[in-house]
Amino acid sequence: MKKNELMAYSCPLGKAMAALGSKWKPIIVLVIKDRKLRFGELAVRINVISRKVLTDQLREMDADGLIIREEFREIPPRVEYSLTEKGLALLPIFLQLEEWEAKYQEKRQDKDCTFLK
Repeated sequence: MKKNELMAYSCPLGKAMAALGSKWKPIIVLVIKDRKLRFGELAVRINVISRKVLTDQLREMDADGLIIREEFREIPPRVEYSLTEKGLALLPIFLQLEEWEAKYQEKRQDKDCTFLK
């Protein structure tokens, strides 16, 4: 089901999944946390995402009210991203998901999520 199809439903879960329906959006939320980050800082911290995908995801998140894109009229141009109240409200939910996975995960060698620090 595509995002547009999910948004057609009025149920809150459908809308929430449409807003967070990619693997990158929760990671972006966890990386930004309660601070302001520039695009380049985000790209460095999430170095496994292409700049095009990061740009697309940030645009969608801005449209969905999860982040604030603050543009400064400077040379060179500067843009900072931070979470809205709606975006900040996701942090405890994602923490619960991490705890849930930690409780049920098998003992194996996974890569550390150092970019979330």
